[in-house]
Amino acid sequence: MQHGKYGFITGFLAAPLGLYALFVIWPFIQSIYYSFTDWTGLSPEFSMVGVDNYTRMLHDDIFWKSLTHSLLFALLLPLVTLGMALFFAFMINVGGRHRKGGPVVTGVRGSGFYKIVYFFPQVLSIAIVALLFAFAYNPDSGAINSFLRGIGLDSLQPLWLGDPSLALWCVMAVLVWSTTGFFVVLFSAGMASIPAELYEAALLDGAGRATTFFRVTLPLLWDTVQSGWVYMGILALGAESFAVVQIMTTGPGGPDYSTTVLVLYVYQKAFRDGQAAYATTIGVALLVVTLAFAAIVMRLGRRERLEY
Repeated sequence: MQHGKYGFITGFLAAPLGLYALFVIWPFIQSIYYSFTDWTGLSPEFSMVGVDNYTRMLHDDIFWKSLTHSLLFALLLPLVTLGMALFFAFMINVGGRHRKGGPVVTGVRGSGFYKIVYFFPQVLSIAIVALLFAFAYNPDSGAINSFLRGIGLDSLQPLWLGDPSLALWCVMAVLVWSTTGFFVVLFSAGMASIPAELYEAALLDGAGRATTFFRVTLPLLWDTVQSGWVYMGILALGAESFAVVQIMTTGPGGPDYSTTVLVLYVYQKAFRDGQAAYATTIGVALLVVTLAFAAIVMRLGRRERLEY
């Protein structure tokens, strides 16, 4: 059984590792290289400029605004999204009242229907979601302000995406709405694998819903929560935030750069302004932020593994 083991393993790993190196690692190396040049992205000619792009980035006010917004996304979106998803998943799987003749541990009535409702936003493309909410946020004919007028709140007609103090929060609300359902289903699957005997023992000891959640469910689900936190943070720093900001906001990224995030700023510098080298410099900064975020979450979330 041991004969030729390493050759067999190497043969299976060679192709996927080669593809990963070609399409993931090599573009990263190229980006770092181009960040030290003055490449426009429109010409094959460029020259080395040393750390000029990094110096420019450190003195770029829009970069710091974008970084602040991206960090807000990375910190707040996972907290709100995963918190809501854990609550909904707990109620669907464990939070119901005991019914005579039924199991001791059960979810609320209609839990199967709620799973479908929560997961529904995942069926829609993020571009469609962004367009729908862009219409809903319209201050003149949007559904939200129309509803406020319908209930007699004519004096309360925010500009929503046109207000620099509200625009970023409006975008974050859309991301929460569109991603919570995925984690509800993910956490529901994790909770379904927890033996019902543990919940029954907690109930016999007089534990309430809150105690059961924090003392039984969350510790046993912690690895899933940690992975979800990293995944949600990467979504908040990457494609999801770019798509929503690009489609929904004025500019995009406005008003007055109030919704610009790093990934959008990279796109604008590369494809709008023809400054590909500077865009790759910002991209390197985004890479560092993403890796640092994942490392911090994995480090702070490290706990002794519980088995059942």
